[in-house]
Amino acid sequence: MARGAGRSSGCCIAGLAAAWLLLGAWRSTGAELTCRSRPAAPSSPASPRGQLLQPPSPLEVPREEPPSGGRGARGSGRGTAGDAAAAAAAAGVRQGPGRARRSPAPGQLGGRARGGVGGALALGHAEGRPWPGDCGAGAGDPAGRPRAPRAKRSGAPRRPWASLADGPQATRAQGRGAKEDGRPGRLRAAGEELKLTGTTFALAGDAAHNQAMVHWSGHNSSVILILTKLYDFNLGSVTESSLWRSTDYGTTYEKLNDKVGLKTVLSYLYVSPTNKRKIMLLSDPDIESSILISNDEGATYQKYRLSFYIQSLLFHPKQEDWILAYSIDQKLYSSMDFGRRWQIMHERITPNRFYWSVSGLDKEPDLVHMEARTTDGHAHYITCRIQECSETTRSGPFLHSIDTSSLVVQDEYIFIQVTSGGRANYYVSYKREPFTQIKLPKYSLPKDMHIISTDENQVFAAVQEWNQNDTYNLYISDTRGIYFTLALENVKRSQGLEGNIIIDLYEVAGIKGIFLANKKVENQIKTFITYNKGRDWRLLQAPDSDFRGDPLHCLLPFCSLHLNLQISENPYTSVSISSKETVPGLLIATGNVGPELSSTEIGMFISSDGGNSWRQIFEEEYNVWFLDWGGALVAMKHTSMPIRHLWVSFDEGRTWNKYGFTSAPLFVDGSLVEPGIETQIMTIFGHFSLRSEWQLVKVDYKSIFNRRCTKDDFQTWHLHNQGEPCVMGERKIYKKRKAGAWCALNRDYSRTVICEPCICAEWDFECDYGYERHSNNQCIPAFWFNPSSQMKDCSLGQSYLNSTGYRQIVSNNCTDGLREKYAAKPEQCPGKAPRGLHILTSNGKLVAEQGYNTTFIILMEEGDFQRTNIQLDFGDGTAVSYANFSPIEDGIRHIYKSTGIFQVTAYAENNLGSDLASLFLHVVCPVERVHLSVPFVAIRNKEVNLTAVVWPSQSGTLTYFWWFGNNTKPFITLDSSISYTFTTEGMNTVTVQVSAGSMLIQDTKDIAVHEYFQSQLLSFSPNLDYHNPDIPEWREDIGRVIKRALVQVTGIPEEQVLVAVFPGLPTAAELFILPHQNMSERRKGSEGDLEQAVEILFNALNQNLVQFELKPGVEVIVYVTQLTLAPLVDSGAGHSSSAMLMLLSVVFVGLAVFLIYKFKRKIPWINFYAQVQHDKEQEMIGSVSQSENAPKITLSEFTDPEELMDKELDTRVIGSISTISNSESTKEIPNCTSV
Repeated sequence: MARGAGRSSGCCIAGLAAAWLLLGAWRSTGAELTCRSRPAAPSSPASPRGQLLQPPSPLEVPREEPPSGGRGARGSGRGTAGDAAAAAAAAGVRQGPGRARRSPAPGQLGGRARGGVGGALALGHAEGRPWPGDCGAGAGDPAGRPRAPRAKRSGAPRRPWASLADGPQATRAQGRGAKEDGRPGRLRAAGEELKLTGTTFALAGDAAHNQAMVHWSGHNSSVILILTKLYDFNLGSVTESSLWRSTDYGTTYEKLNDKVGLKTVLSYLYVSPTNKRKIMLLSDPDIESSILISNDEGATYQKYRLSFYIQSLLFHPKQEDWILAYSIDQKLYSSMDFGRRWQIMHERITPNRFYWSVSGLDKEPDLVHMEARTTDGHAHYITCRIQECSETTRSGPFLHSIDTSSLVVQDEYIFIQVTSGGRANYYVSYKREPFTQIKLPKYSLPKDMHIISTDENQVFAAVQEWNQNDTYNLYISDTRGIYFTLALENVKRSQGLEGNIIIDLYEVAGIKGIFLANKKVENQIKTFITYNKGRDWRLLQAPDSDFRGDPLHCLLPFCSLHLNLQISENPYTSVSISSKETVPGLLIATGNVGPELSSTEIGMFISSDGGNSWRQIFEEEYNVWFLDWGGALVAMKHTSMPIRHLWVSFDEGRTWNKYGFTSAPLFVDGSLVEPGIETQIMTIFGHFSLRSEWQLVKVDYKSIFNRRCTKDDFQTWHLHNQGEPCVMGERKIYKKRKAGAWCALNRDYSRTVICEPCICAEWDFECDYGYERHSNNQCIPAFWFNPSSQMKDCSLGQSYLNSTGYRQIVSNNCTDGLREKYAAKPEQCPGKAPRGLHILTSNGKLVAEQGYNTTFIILMEEGDFQRTNIQLDFGDGTAVSYANFSPIEDGIRHIYKSTGIFQVTAYAENNLGSDLASLFLHVVCPVERVHLSVPFVAIRNKEVNLTAVVWPSQSGTLTYFWWFGNNTKPFITLDSSISYTFTTEGMNTVTVQVSAGSMLIQDTKDIAVHEYFQSQLLSFSPNLDYHNPDIPEWREDIGRVIKRALVQVTGIPEEQVLVAVFPGLPTAAELFILPHQNMSERRKGSEGDLEQAVEILFNALNQNLVQFELKPGVEVIVYVTQLTLAPLVDSGAGHSSSAMLMLLSVVFVGLAVFLIYKFKRKIPWINFYAQVQHDKEQEMIGSVSQSENAPKITLSEFTDPEELMDKELDTRVIGSISTISNSESTKEIPNCTSV
């Protein structure tokens, strides 16, 4: 789950307008932006989009290349730690009080989209803004809100310098007056150019610097800080930096490099959101890790060394000195003295998933919510205090592991995502209550989910359902954030440069309940508006005339106005759509008129009545800012060419006056208006030529406000929805400055809102959860919804609220009317028999590990939860019973002490009936290793037995996958043995894979397959036993040495000799004499050659000619054992004498083994071998516990080496079988075999 478009709640990121400014076109992923805490509202939780200060990756463009024209793609980027997109995504991009929605990349309740969404619960949270709590709300945010950026044009052909146009053509507007019917406003002629008070300052010596970051405190402060630096793209680091400070609103600047250290290279600038006088600078980590702190708005600094490298910062929403720092090695640090001292809180913290406490909800102000990962990679939601964050003081509000990058703490809500059985489940905690699973419509089956907003005790969520790819559905919740209903389908989404998801949804500032959204309708993107929080949507009515005043014939629904709702990545240009709380009803946006939204036909449109009607104000794209509480508008052409003019309007865009702000044309890189809501000063950043120094142009608009406003300069405005005066259950009347009043508002200005409640009507109610609105405008239960399920938690004798299918829209203030009809009715709970009983494990898996807790969850769709007895039989001879469901809400835990398949049965019963549910649970012990026991040589077209030996032997139910040669499909068995017939001569490869739960191990062996062969047992001089460690690797190496010795003495080709050493003592082996590769084709004519090779080998062995040097001074002689298993083996029918000889040999071996066993105490070496085995049995004990009660394990529980030898001799299996060594040592037995 990921958070949606950046919403700040409770505090802000450093610097009200701190972001990277670059020369020329903007082509990077984003910039660091700032936001404010919201007024007159309880403190909200810090969130990465609200407070997280991530070092921005500045928007970078080489100075050497001229800026390109054209319009780039809109979007917001989110990148990795340390880049601008991450900062923008983490901070939450505001564009005035209204906002477009964007979310982090998937991955990300996220994303993810922390992001992402998805995946990563991609809980993406959108920027939130408090709606007025009542009609008497004040002017709103006294400090204003920084704007979100918009991408520069890119890709369009360059126009000649001679044809520069830095404003609307006056000839088109001359003679046209301002009209209320939507006709274009009047533009003053070029000859009437007016002058603005302004100054220009050059940052001398910084011509090579290609990045800049600006902080303007605002709020009656005249201090501006600018950090410029030279970023070397080849080195990937900063090589130079300069810090500038102005104390006169940007008229002059002082260079402060000597105060921070001439050799210090700075990378980032941060400002405390609660005390703008406190500044923090970060040095470049490639040179040193240190911070510089100022308490006097950047006049002086103190330097402090750090033992870690900061990646992002999170300031406390109330305490100005409390900071959380996230390091590049994913550790979280805390400071309570504004960064002078740090202490580590936790390791392995997920990026952007840590939050400060929320005032009024969390008991301790220094509590931190965070998502931490354990060593095994699982993520957990934990909380602790910054001064007491140890293993003993950390708590886990959610008992189980959660999906990575899914924790979102926002306002009264906490969201997490848990994936089980391949399906994502979303959980919410309202006001820190226990987590409850979010209820979406049953078959929405979300692939991705983003939390868009949590304003006014309600959650907006964007959900991508199973059948959607490029759109999302918009859902809205009840107050607790549990039950969601559909608000709008197929909302357009796009992807930012760094993979973050952008949802085309915008909330109008200053008026609650009004949203704009871009919806996909039959492969066309159209803009819709709602006045009742998503209950009803309609297309935007196009203007009656175009910019020139010519009539527009645009008829709904075939033609309408469409707006760009996305935010851009340049924080120094205005946004594509903006509104302001202090100017209710005024909206400015880029868009077009036609059947669908266009990316090429772009104009500027304005609405003065909350979106009911629109006028076109420019034919091309302009950046527009609000001045003086929104009473005046400033427009600057969005172009890559140099300009020197801007336009000012005092009548909501009906007429515009042209002003010159500089004497020479300037390549404008960005503009920044004074923070706050008076905003009468603007700073324009740019350069006169491609290689000139940074030019900072201060524009003071105070001179054009010739007087203070009086009561005669105001008028009233009635909010309406296409003539309907009741919006969100109220009639509202706002006080606005009259259009054309060139007066400045007083500092104590407060918009007056007069309102009265309306009688409740149909449009004040939305469908309740489980109900859908039909064509007759009635809410009918969905096919999957059972209305009686509302009382499933109801017990006999209690009452519940029975939904009528409707619920009043949250924050709608209507009264009477239909309110009583549609309100939920209290009813007595009827007694119900248990129905729909389900049993499942907490992790959704049907495999459990022996010796560990398994948690069972019991669910019941209907029944009296307080009066229903529950019995759970674990299937291993134990069972538990409960009088009701209360004790088992968190699950029932059980530990299985043995492996196997167990039928777990749940039984629910009350006096009205019963229900039964069961599941089959596979309890396994993790397998450690497997050995594939196969013969070294096999006869073609004869069955061969293959066996997989697994350790530990008591591993539960195992599945075996047998792969032969190049076959692409395996044989699958539950038995550890299989018979197989090889049909191809030569070396054949056999692989066995053993599956136990989630673990899969394998072993591979090669088998030589021939028509016939001969074999002979070999023995060795006793000194070899002393050096035999009895491990597979040693046996393989000795086998190669013996083979090499045989080949050297006899001259027999190497491919005809194969030697396999047996496990155990005394050391023994078997010699295989194989035919030539082409002999099988000649069949019996070649048998004489094979007998001749056997005779040569026997002669050499009988004469003790075959020997090898094991190590210096240790010579080992190879002998022929007189017991021959198979002098000649063939698949033909003419070898009855050989078969008889083999049968007699087997009988003789059996007799010999019997005699040895009967009289073994009389044979010294046999007696010694048996004694060693006996001694080892006394030493083998289980490794689970050293207590007396721990069961003891002896070698008798494993395959005895003698048994293995007998088994191999009987089945002719010679291989590197890993058996228990005969050395006198102890061996740890796996935990599960000793239970």
